Amino acid sequence: MFNPYKSKQETYYRGTTTVGVVCKNGVTLATDTRVTMGYFVAHKRGKKVYKLDDHLAITIAGVVADAQNVVDVLRANVALFKVNYGRPIAVSAIARLAANLLFRSRLLTLQAIIAGIDSEGPHIFSLDPFGSITEEKKFFATGSGSPIALGILEDGYRGDLTVEEAIPLVVKAVSAAMRRDAASGDSFDVAIITRDGYRELTEEEKAKYVKS
Repeated sequence: MFNPYKSKQETYYRGTTTVGVVCKNGVTLATDTRVTMGYFVAHKRGKKVYKLDDHLAITIAGVVADAQNVVDVLRANVALFKVNYGRPIAVSAIARLAANLLFRSRLLTLQAIIAGIDSEGPHIFSLDPFGSITEEKKFFATGSGSPIALGILEDGYRGDLTVEEAIPLVVKAVSAAMRRDAASGDSFDVAIITRDGYRELTEEEKAKYVKS
């Protein structure tokens, strides 16, 4: 008999490492780029961090099609809220919407980190495939490489980190997972969100952190 709950757990543990860190002036996110189908590497440069708005982003772990569907719905609602109310949506509000989407479906295989900065400061929310939502005050990691990444984050995190100071930490966390988890690897992406907006590191910038 088909068991959707067992399938969801097996799928999101099969690949990916994503991390998010709360900083004093924003949030810093990082992901690996390997996309797997079981033991098959389907893509080496898959995108796992998406901009939702200038102050919002999401990282994904799970089934790519499910994740892209959720990202599209969230982007549409973020834009609609801004048109209707003339201001950016709160991070907690869009995280709650994502949780409702996952809870309503129960078949979307997605574990996500929704992160951003609003009038109340920087926030990171973790969401599991069943729609549970938790605000993480320091950091969080998802995917099969998350136990390794969490060990690095636990050791190196400080409450006074800026987004720039957190970049080496998230790179180290994802790189450690890539070395030890077969389903994570190939390369990584880093994104930062501050009051100035959303920005992803260029290939040249990422190369500097790899060397250091």
